[in-house]
Amino acid sequence: MLLELAATRRVLFVGGKGGVGKTAVASATALAQARAGRRVLVVSTDPAHNLGHLWERPVGDRITPLARDLGEPEDGSGAGLLDGIEVDPVATTDAHLAAVGATVRRLMPEHLAGEVDKHMRLARDSPGTHESAVLERIAELVGTGLEDYDLVVFDTAPSGHTARLMALPEIMSAWTEGLLRRRVRAERFGAALRGLEDRDAASESIVGTERPRDPREERDLEIRRILLRRRARFEALREVLVDPRRCAFVIVLAAERLPVLETVELHEQLVRAGVHVGALVVNKRSPADAGDFLAERRTLEEAHLATLREALPGIPLLQVPLLPGDVVGERALERFGAALVQADHRAG
Repeated sequence: MLLELAATRRVLFVGGKGGVGKTAVASATALAQARAGRRVLVVSTDPAHNLGHLWERPVGDRITPLARDLGEPEDGSGAGLLDGIEVDPVATTDAHLAAVGATVRRLMPEHLAGEVDKHMRLARDSPGTHESAVLERIAELVGTGLEDYDLVVFDTAPSGHTARLMALPEIMSAWTEGLLRRRVRAERFGAALRGLEDRDAASESIVGTERPRDPREERDLEIRRILLRRRARFEALREVLVDPRRCAFVIVLAAERLPVLETVELHEQLVRAGVHVGALVVNKRSPADAGDFLAERRTLEEAHLATLREALPGIPLLQVPLLPGDVVGERALERFGAALVQADHRAG
């Protein structure tokens, strides 16, 4: 169930269709774990961030304290805490391109600096640039989370974006591997040419002189190091995503036709990517005893949930009732967390 997933994993992704309550589920789960004495980081990767609005404070693109001095674990290792961050896709992309541009300018002849800058400007709006930059930031935050926190909870973008993001580490790792193979072939060809040049030069050189280091060799070595670091970063992220002992995905939805169909599709995409889906959370369930209108809606919701259970029979399903008031602020999150606990017990 959700409580067990959060308590036993190091990384938890919360996703689903837009507007179903992903941020509330992610924040309430993170807060409950922090109150249990764990150090927790909640990360919003949705461009339309709600984390700061929900917590009633500025969060932004840097790690920000959300709650401190919470519960203490039984082993006495220290009080729990909760931090948050909203990944800014524009700033992340700009920083990514600035770093890439600086590296490329360092490796290329000075007279090509203008061409490098032009390429970087064009790359900013190229397909895949944004996703690649955000993926690298997620890899960085997963690494930071595993080192500095007990649990990292990702509040993700709507389903389609998140499904592509989950598949990207494998794609990017394979793409980088292809670049490395081409780099090796180019280095061998370059080494052969330099060998011919050295042989010709040797016949004219003074015995005992030492050939200066070729800047092309230095450049080849630097490019190889960069590609190897990039491949290692994506492979490390991929290892976490596909490890069900460390990582799980929770899909949040409403008991309506489109969210149910989107959930089934998202589940299929996550399974293809090798990501373990640990639970389904059906949010804002209509009550059956609050008038004819809501009772009729409840009946319709049951039909949609029957479709969901038939399509995904082996996944735990939690049903959170429609609650009065907005889920805004720490007290409201505690009430929402209590509703999650009750839903978890009913599902169990």
